[in-house]
Amino acid sequence: MTLWTELARASTEAGDDIILRHRDDIYEIRFNGIELMSNIMWRSEAVLSERSLRRLEDMRHPRVLIGGLGMGFTLRAALDVTGPGAQVTVCELIPAIADWNRGILAPLADHPLSDPRVDLRVMDVMDLLNNSEAGFDVVLMDTDNGPDFLVRGDNQRLYERNGLNAVRDALRPGGIAAFWSAEISDPFEDRLSEQGWDWQREDIQLPGGRVDAFHHIYLARQAAVAPASARLAVAGRP
Repeated sequence: MTLWTELARASTEAGDDIILRHRDDIYEIRFNGIELMSNIMWRSEAVLSERSLRRLEDMRHPRVLIGGLGMGFTLRAALDVTGPGAQVTVCELIPAIADWNRGILAPLADHPLSDPRVDLRVMDVMDLLNNSEAGFDVVLMDTDNGPDFLVRGDNQRLYERNGLNAVRDALRPGGIAAFWSAEISDPFEDRLSEQGWDWQREDIQLPGGRVDAFHHIYLARQAAVAPASARLAVAGRP
């Protein structure tokens, strides 16, 4: 078996260790020893964009916010399904990940940062959300590995009450929020319901043939009715 080769390494002020490595045709970003992203298991990230944006009535001129750049697959999918008038803002907290996407990782998702519709912000997505009142048609949250599997503890706030309020306030009326998750999160589902989101979960089977291997996407709009009656049916939940 071919061994992993470390291509680059970076650290944060908090002491986090970020590694970019590859083996054969596989590229992987690891954050404090945990796999954050690879170019093998990326299909659900693309689905996050595709299924959210296709719920819009007009995809020619949407304003889209993506939290988390990863290897650019969520961004690439958003660019591929929207028109030339789209504006896609991407927030990436780690400068090195942004640099890698401009360099060695750029071909994997066909150079999405080169698209003139893209505005890359190297910053915390929560800071942008708090200053983006009713500005976006779609907000796509692709940080960590979901609400219950964080690689960075501070990101918990994105999935708590204040974070969901910030997402809601950043959306235009009728806008869509979508959250990627490696696992089903009952607490997160409860928070969506308690805060009056009209939501559903879509389960995306992973490649490789395993019938029990899924990633998950939470799609949500702010409900116009009482929270108790707003919840959409979710496969596998009563």
